[in-house]
Amino acid sequence: MSPDSMALGSVRSAAELNEQIRALWLRSGGSLTAQEREEYESLVVKWAAAIRSGVIEAA
Repeated sequence: MSPDSMALGSVRSAAELNEQIRALWLRSGGSLTAQEREEYESLVVKWAAAIRSGVIEAA
């Protein structure tokens, strides 16, 4: 999903997403289950979109 297709109110900040990623790794003890891997991948995609959105706004 592109940042353009998401409603602005539903976009979480990159910092918030980064914190969720860190918490996931801490909870898992550094070894992700298949379900945690899916959650991690989803969070990383959302984090990257938030970063891109921030760069576009800054420009």
